[in-house]
Amino acid sequence: MNELRYIVNEKGEKKEVVIPIEDYEELLEDLHDLAVVAERKDEPVVPLEELLEKLKKNGILQDSS
Repeated sequence: MNELRYIVNEKGEKKEVVIPIEDYEELLEDLHDLAVVAERKDEPVVPLEELLEKLKKNGILQDSS
């Protein structure tokens, strides 16, 4: 975010900001990701090894050994 432009009032106080669309879309993605994390915060934690075994068992991940 290096191309910020500000809209100021008659006193010169910053009231709004204009950012490139790419930055705006990236911010929206970040907000969505944070919302998903917040929604899932109470879900049980699965150990990595257990997850890897489940993925291998279901054929989603190949066994590298």
